[in-house]
Amino acid sequence: MQNRQVICREFGLPENLLIEESNIPSPEKGEVLVKVLAAGVGYVDSLMVQGLYQVKPPLPYYPGSEFAGEVIQVGGAVNNIKSGDLVMGMWRGAYTDHMTVPSSECTVIPDSLSVEVAGGFYTNYSTALFGLRDCGNLEAGENVLILGASGGVGSSAITVAKAMGANVIAGASSPEKLELASSAGADETILYSKEGWRTELKALLGNESLTMVYDPVGGDLAEPAFRSLAPGGRFLVVGFASGTIPSIPLNLALLKQSSIVGVDWGGAMRSDPSLTPTLQKTLLDWIDSGRLKPAKVSTRPLSEIREALSDQISGKVIGKLVLEGNK
Repeated sequence: MQNRQVICREFGLPENLLIEESNIPSPEKGEVLVKVLAAGVGYVDSLMVQGLYQVKPPLPYYPGSEFAGEVIQVGGAVNNIKSGDLVMGMWRGAYTDHMTVPSSECTVIPDSLSVEVAGGFYTNYSTALFGLRDCGNLEAGENVLILGASGGVGSSAITVAKAMGANVIAGASSPEKLELASSAGADETILYSKEGWRTELKALLGNESLTMVYDPVGGDLAEPAFRSLAPGGRFLVVGFASGTIPSIPLNLALLKQSSIVGVDWGGAMRSDPSLTPTLQKTLLDWIDSGRLKPAKVSTRPLSEIREALSDQISGKVIGKLVLEGNK
């Protein structure tokens, strides 16, 4: 049996990606062989293949990092995982049929989590919990505005914020996207492509204050969202899916006595390898208890990787997208 592997041999648009076949790899000591059943697709993946991400990988580059699948072979000195286990994790080259992964990078998928959701779980949910709790110190009862709420990053933040007891106002650019945000658990929604959305936001808040903004979008939305914060509020910078890095006048932070906080889960994870297992344990415990209800995902076959990343770039993807492998 041959193994399909998506390869980026030159940076550029997703249409340049290759799907090559090779022999199925064998696990070495400390590794397991995983049959990939689902692999997450994110905005960062689309930047990486174009060579536009802040960290440019050496070529050839094997895209994809989030995965979920079945362990079909175990290497030596592996005690925490066995053949037949369904596992999830993060490891390079996840856009493939089979991959070898250090067993230490695998987490057994609980019965309460589907393989499809698990395949796109690691990055967005870890970022959401790290951002909202560890960086933003979100407390129950606070009002938080989540921008880009229909994407994988935004929809996961909705579910995590709700699990933490916050009141969530979800912002998106179309009624269709707002429907997904509502289904993910948002209490209120704002169509920020419509003129006067800040006035509508103020009406939704009534006598209450907006104390946090979770922004994975950037661009022209950032400054008006920051201006909507109450004094002492926190503005979480998560990413720039709009493609434009905003320039917020720092005098606003001074006058509003508000904080601009960077949320770099990846950087924090590299500095402290113990961070992600701790975040994942909390998230999976919340799922098992029913406290956290992950948002739905959409699926496409691995063979459509070029189309999937192109749609991610153009903003056509609603919710979290995962690639399905051969089952």
